[in-house]
Amino acid sequence: MSDWIDRLPQAARDFVAGRRLDEVECILADIAGVARGKAMPASKFARQEKFYLPNSIFLQTITGEWADNPAGAFTEPDMILTPDFSTATAAPWTADWTLQVIHDAYDQQGNPVPIAPRNVLKRIVGLYAERGWKPVVAPEMEFFLVARNIDPNQPIIPPMGRTGRRAAAKQAYSMSAVDEYGKVIDDIYDFAEAQGFEIDGILQEGGAGQVEINLNHGDPVALADEIFYFKRLIREAALRHDCFATFMAKPIEGEPGSAMHIHHSVIDVATGQNLFSDEKGRETPQFLHFIAGMQKHLPAAVALLAPYVNSYRRYVPDFAAPINLEWGRDNRTTGLRVPISSPEARRVENRLAGMDCNPYLGIAASLACGYLGLVEAENPRGECLGDAYMSSQDELPYNLGDALDIMSESAPMRSVLGEDFAAVYESVKRNEYKEFLQVISPWEREHLLLNV
Repeated sequence: MSDWIDRLPQAARDFVAGRRLDEVECILADIAGVARGKAMPASKFARQEKFYLPNSIFLQTITGEWADNPAGAFTEPDMILTPDFSTATAAPWTADWTLQVIHDAYDQQGNPVPIAPRNVLKRIVGLYAERGWKPVVAPEMEFFLVARNIDPNQPIIPPMGRTGRRAAAKQAYSMSAVDEYGKVIDDIYDFAEAQGFEIDGILQEGGAGQVEINLNHGDPVALADEIFYFKRLIREAALRHDCFATFMAKPIEGEPGSAMHIHHSVIDVATGQNLFSDEKGRETPQFLHFIAGMQKHLPAAVALLAPYVNSYRRYVPDFAAPINLEWGRDNRTTGLRVPISSPEARRVENRLAGMDCNPYLGIAASLACGYLGLVEAENPRGECLGDAYMSSQDELPYNLGDALDIMSESAPMRSVLGEDFAAVYESVKRNEYKEFLQVISPWEREHLLLNV
């Protein structure tokens, strides 16, 4: 056990120092980003190097149904899961002393399982590495704190704040609005510190009870791991204070949606320099190529950035949501924004991704578009200098079915993501979309029942 403990990150070692570790949760993300795996006594975990789980977990839909297997026979062979000790972190909300460890998925021949979301992201990062590039990302996480909702037929409402009033909308950047649910925020900070995560900032967003957490830039896989963990710790912090945290793209009617904005830059491994800036600090051709790749290939990636029917409720004008593929410097009406920065930090922000996406797949899809742009070496349309909402072209799919159709027809996107993964993802999402279309909504009952 002591040898195993020595391989943990410092925060995890600090968490178990001087204590008897009770349990280890062996987990990985499924297609939706839900944690799947096994919990076991720490003593057993210390004695085994791997464990097994059926690959069918990647065919399970968000409702728990099973999608058709594109590979044919549904035999559910076991995968071999091995721990990535660099991901070991505390589960500080549990009653006993528990660690979580993300595992990598391999088939029985030792090959990475191509449909595992973490492996998909590693595949994209590997494509960059083959060309001597290292992608860097910085994600922003938006979410809502909402009142407990135990009846899905009832609408979501904001939580009650410390003043005894429900959280108010249109209070972006208000410190007093954040203080309304300060105890939840305090627990988020405490849990993050125990897990060794650094929060770059927390702020009030425009929706009632809507919060944004920014993370420092870094390695795409490591940051996807953090978001995967953060979603759980935020939910646990909210539950301690009689409310829910939700990462739905659009949980409350009439309120803005929740995004996962992704900032990207690319490092030239040989020189250590930002590929987007030359020696004089000027924008490079590669910077424009990256943007062009985003404009050209994002329509085929939307199914991963907006993975549910609810996701497309966020894509509406005048709710600070992107509905275009325009790009601009310091222009938040564009889907692709170039923030103010030094030449060393020059980057492109993709504002299309929703917070409901699987972080591994959202980051992978976004980086895939930029990678294709760098390889194809084309130039983007001219910069949008005004309100991109006013000049938007009809380029993006506005429902899940159309998004899946575009993805299925994109040979470049399927190639970089991997054909096996693309086929499984499409099968799962078409199953979910089919299920949704069988549900009759309150709007239909209200307006159609007696009027048509």
